[in-house]
Amino acid sequence: MTELIPAPRSLVAGSGEVRLTAHSQLYAGTALEGVGQWLRNALRQATGLPLREGRELDDTDGDGIGLQLDPELGPEEYRLVSDPTGVLIEGGSAAGVFWGAQTLRQLLGPDAYRKAPLSLDRTWAVPHVTIEDGPRFGWRGLMLDVARHFMPKDGVLRYLDLLAAHKLNVFHFHLTDDQGWRVQIRRYPKLTEAGSWRARTKFGHRASPLWDEKPHGGFYTQEDIREIVAYAAERHITVVPEIDIPGHSQAAIAAYPELGNTDVIDTTSLSVWDTWGVSKNVLAPTDNVLRFYEGVFEELLDLFPSEFIHVGGDECAKDQWKESQTAQTRIKELELADEAELQSWFIRHFDNWLSARGRRLIGWDEILEGGLAEGAAVSSWRGYAGGVTAARAGHDVVMCPEQHVYLDHRQAPGEDEPVPIGYVRTLEDVYRFEPVPAQLTEEEARHVIGTQANVWTEVMEDQARVDYQTFPRLAAFAEVAWSALPPSAERDFADFERRMAVHYGRLDTLGVGYRPPTGPLPWQQRPGVLGRPIEGRPPNV
Repeated sequence: MTELIPAPRSLVAGSGEVRLTAHSQLYAGTALEGVGQWLRNALRQATGLPLREGRELDDTDGDGIGLQLDPELGPEEYRLVSDPTGVLIEGGSAAGVFWGAQTLRQLLGPDAYRKAPLSLDRTWAVPHVTIEDGPRFGWRGLMLDVARHFMPKDGVLRYLDLLAAHKLNVFHFHLTDDQGWRVQIRRYPKLTEAGSWRARTKFGHRASPLWDEKPHGGFYTQEDIREIVAYAAERHITVVPEIDIPGHSQAAIAAYPELGNTDVIDTTSLSVWDTWGVSKNVLAPTDNVLRFYEGVFEELLDLFPSEFIHVGGDECAKDQWKESQTAQTRIKELELADEAELQSWFIRHFDNWLSARGRRLIGWDEILEGGLAEGAAVSSWRGYAGGVTAARAGHDVVMCPEQHVYLDHRQAPGEDEPVPIGYVRTLEDVYRFEPVPAQLTEEEARHVIGTQANVWTEVMEDQARVDYQTFPRLAAFAEVAWSALPPSAERDFADFERRMAVHYGRLDTLGVGYRPPTGPLPWQQRPGVLGRPIEGRPPNV
């Protein structure tokens, strides 16, 4: 079972195996108690073996598992050695040891992912092997949109387990949009009382004539959020929350109409949006709105300890600002050139506000327009160009270009693909994605702190649809983010497919409803539901 995903830096196979038995012990060294507890629980569930706690490393001799730190390794690096003395995982930090534990689980086979043992008589063996490994990027992320379609807390926890199994370490939590507000803010209860529910939902692309006429919604209490953050931290995953401003805010305006451009439209008539696209109902550029969102972010900072806070900043329609006397007066007072600079002023306010509280702002690449504070970072989604501009200006960048790693885009041509959106992005296309543009110098490239795949859920009404769009392509993306791969054209996709043949078994055990290599199963199809396919190769911008 040495068909590992993501591929390790170095793997040298031996000729024997370590057999885990009822006598095997698991030793976790200083500062590794959390990893030891996680691994013991995971393996006890799957194997039924007691894996008693070893008091010292020698207790694992021959048939046990040892976990310890090695200060010579980088923070997320690990070394796994399975030989006649047992299994030893060493890491530069607890995170490194945890990633080594993920590799150990893969080495044990797909049944190591089960919640209960299939048999108490089977043999559990780790092949003799020496693996040295570490990640290419420090930010290896997945963005999940729970605003368009709500994913209950248990589904979010499940996705954190799936991220951990693929050595992904950032969960970008898209919590608000026109179609729903998903996080409890105690000082503004109507955000979830009213803003988390919509009366009905467009089924398919926004041009579809179909509607799901039942109400849709939900939200996470602050206790839910604390649980999610703690669960992620146990798996060495950072949760980065996103509150989208000043656009994508109709749900908030529906809850609190005074947030909108009241001198242009009757904001009291607005409801949480029930269709897709970009709403023209955006936040008003007033001091009261700034104070309101400062209150939101104050509660958010108490819930999320992450260095970065995502503020969206994308696709803000300027139509209402052009008509609003309040907005035009503010433009003149601030001596701004136009509405685009007004948006920049809005974003820079929260850039400075977050910086003053020891956090860093990150936003979609539109936030570059008008300039950013020194510590702000950019999610480059419209292509590479925004990331290149940001890196050359000295800003950190997370590369997530829609043409390559938007997993809502369809996986194959043909009528069987459910609700086909965007360009065809096959498993191989994602595997050949290169996060660092060739035109960056070595110094500029250091600002590419990582990469991220994005899952927008307009046409994913439930967990099964999210699974289908996300997998197996997330496995390919995980290898791009973790492994030191050769240039795109030189990557050995045939070898990746060979390893995926084994990895599908792991996904099956985990209950992941991935797209099979042969195409969607009958119950994965959505015949008659309109999508928005785009033909041809995506532009490399």
